[in-house]
Amino acid sequence: MGDVLAYEAELLGLVKEYLDFAGFQETVKVLKKECKIKGKPLTKPADASSEDALHVQEGMLTAFEDGDQKVFFQLWEEHILSLVHDSDPVAQNLEFYLHIYFATFLLKQTMGKPDKAELEERISYFKAYLETKGAALSQTTEFLPFYALPFVPNPMVHPSFKELFQDSWTLDLKKRLEKFLSLTLKSRQTPRLLTIFKESGQCNKEMMQHLHQQLVKREQRYMTNLKRLHKLQMDYRNLLGVTAELVDSLEATITGKMASTLLRASLASIKLQDVPLLPSLDYEKLKKDLITGSDRLKALLLQALRWRLTTSYPGEQRDTIMQAYISNDLLDCHSNCQRSVLQLLYSKSEVVRQYMARLINAFASLIEGRAYLSQNPTLLQMLEDRLKAEDKDSLTWENVLGALQKFSLRRALQSAMIKDGLIFWLVDVLIDPDCLSDYNLEYCAALLMNLCLRSAGKKICASIPNHMLRVLSGLLDHENPKIQSYVNGALYSILAIPSVREEAKEMGMEEILRCFMKERNEETVRQIEFVIKQLNSEPFNDSVVSEDDEEEEYEEEDSDILDPDLDKDEVLLPQMGELSGEKLLTTEYLGIMTHTPKTKKKQFAGVHQSIDEPLQRPVTPGSHRTAYLM
Repeated sequence: MGDVLAYEAELLGLVKEYLDFAGFQETVKVLKKECKIKGKPLTKPADASSEDALHVQEGMLTAFEDGDQKVFFQLWEEHILSLVHDSDPVAQNLEFYLHIYFATFLLKQTMGKPDKAELEERISYFKAYLETKGAALSQTTEFLPFYALPFVPNPMVHPSFKELFQDSWTLDLKKRLEKFLSLTLKSRQTPRLLTIFKESGQCNKEMMQHLHQQLVKREQRYMTNLKRLHKLQMDYRNLLGVTAELVDSLEATITGKMASTLLRASLASIKLQDVPLLPSLDYEKLKKDLITGSDRLKALLLQALRWRLTTSYPGEQRDTIMQAYISNDLLDCHSNCQRSVLQLLYSKSEVVRQYMARLINAFASLIEGRAYLSQNPTLLQMLEDRLKAEDKDSLTWENVLGALQKFSLRRALQSAMIKDGLIFWLVDVLIDPDCLSDYNLEYCAALLMNLCLRSAGKKICASIPNHMLRVLSGLLDHENPKIQSYVNGALYSILAIPSVREEAKEMGMEEILRCFMKERNEETVRQIEFVIKQLNSEPFNDSVVSEDDEEEEYEEEDSDILDPDLDKDEVLLPQMGELSGEKLLTTEYLGIMTHTPKTKKKQFAGVHQSIDEPLQRPVTPGSHRTAYLM
């Protein structure tokens, strides 16, 4: 009861304010009468009533017409600034012009012969405004000339300020002021009781949705961090085990036992901590819903299937997931049906296309996934179509590009891309590197280099030598060392052709290369030196270019590396009570346990070339430096 008494006056004031607003005049009279009889205080709400708002508006307009700067801005600060945001552009712009109006008011009223002291006071007030609050608009073209106004001796005759002294300008400013005051002060008349009700209803709903989205993001971050923790724990345990065995071996050596045999036996006994396999899924139902479900369900399923892959532990868990996807032909790579999962690349929904491209990119990041995708004869053409149709700023385009770049690690797909004229398209895109994100520029450069390593690719480049060399030389000064490596690799490759070398010499390529050697790291400098050596090589040293004399067969170079960007900037967030991710898969699509562990084929051990040389084998960003170290 004490709490009620403490706020009783304010509560009664809120009730009266709302009744006034709603037009219950008789009820208001009864309320006032009862409050008076019972001795209850009836406070006036802090917010302005309709009469107060009208009084404020009339006072400000009177001060405007009289040129009373002090009264006007006093009312402005008391009644207007509290109702508008500091960065509100309408209020900012109007306030700026009002300061101009009052600063020049005396000049207009006295026909250019004002009281000097009063004019200086007004100009000083205007200068103080420009240096403080008005400084926020100093970069705006519309207002920039007015920052010189305080320093112009006679602004009435100055071409930039003549308009300020015309009656039409003053009339227009007054109309803008009247409209602004009406709208702003009217918003202040909304009863606080109504505001409280709205905030506790709609705002709470929006807050709940926001908190739910935050919870989903936190859960995803938690799973990622938990995965990292498990890996660190396994590494820690293994390190302890190795250390203990080394100590035992050292003791055995001292006692005369065969240390090397003991150490080998001990190391062989160390095993990684077992990682549980994920539940099997009903792939028939999954594929059916991917084809016939709603666009939102399709996107949620594509997201969940990708997350299952990208958040898995490298090794048996990830291999088992990929094997299950492939053995159940998840993407319909072996299907001849007109309606297949791969056709989602052409969906009318941008989100579905994006999430399909993300999943294909995830598949392409793994050797087994690339082998599976390459078995579909039309997928490469579909990806090339999307690359040319999608907006370059979209995540769909980025993931299609990433998948194609990883496809270029396989010789058959390289040949097909070269035959389809992808080199011409890439060169045209790279003409303007500033319009590409860092990721897209890196992957475009890496894809171009991979295609240039092939004899057929070199022949394409030889057909447009000047264009090709100018594009590559334009990328030499890029700050990303990976892009520099891809450019050096492409140059080294195409300069094996005499006609390209001649074109390069005519355009002064050696001088360009030596210019870019300055302020580069040692590795890049040595690569450029190899490129210059190739540029100046003699014709009889050429290792050209016939399909019969093609490069030796090579295995795929890169290990399985899932790009961290596969899961970035998720545009699809679950709604309240909506299943997503692994919960969606294991709740709605749980299948019979069908896991069959598979022996992973031996991967390529690394690049057999010096780290100093330009790249001469296909690579994908994020992995070729790892390959060097291996």
